[in-house]
Amino acid sequence: MIEKIACNVERRDEEPNIAVAERLVNDSDKEGIAEMAEGLSDKKEQVANDCIKVLYEIGYRNPSLIVPYAEAFVEKLKSKNNRLVWGSCIALAQIAEMAGDCLYKELGAIYDTYRKGSVITVDNCISIFAGIARSKEAYEKKIFSILIEHLEHCRPKEVAQHAERAYVCVNRENAPAFKAALKKRYGALVESQKKRVDKLRKKIEKEEF
Repeated sequence: MIEKIACNVERRDEEPNIAVAERLVNDSDKEGIAEMAEGLSDKKEQVANDCIKVLYEIGYRNPSLIVPYAEAFVEKLKSKNNRLVWGSCIALAQIAEMAGDCLYKELGAIYDTYRKGSVITVDNCISIFAGIARSKEAYEKKIFSILIEHLEHCRPKEVAQHAERAYVCVNRENAPAFKAALKKRYGALVESQKKRVDKLRKKIEKEEF
């Protein structure tokens, strides 16, 4: 399938990569997916870029198919190629709960990426943290504090979106801290952001954990 990615068909748009992802998902083509994973280490940067695009598009459609490559995605967080870094974060965000044990062991590397990353990298790291936290109670105890600290100190325009991403790991025990963090930031938000936060707070109130 590698011959069908965008750069190999002399295309500069993403449509060929999306088409490859859809075909791999529809066929549950594990060999083809493995080929994409191998392509992450290709010497040609564009090949690696196209492969990570294919892999996270697969993750959007059927995340279980890319769970076996969790460690490969973590390894690419160290890459000097920023496209691979944030693309790997997107992929990891789709599988964090399913690959919780693996990713908890790599929490240091993920946290370093979060601290140094671009906006899209940070966005997806919040989802990664939340997914790992949701995967096991013992993990939630450590990781939830990272999410609360982030919500208390991130830019106001990020509060609503990141709270929505973090919500998946909110439970009866940690809900008070989550709501308190949102209340603390509420006054700095514009009306559209307040509406999103209000919707989330109401959802928590109705939740039967």
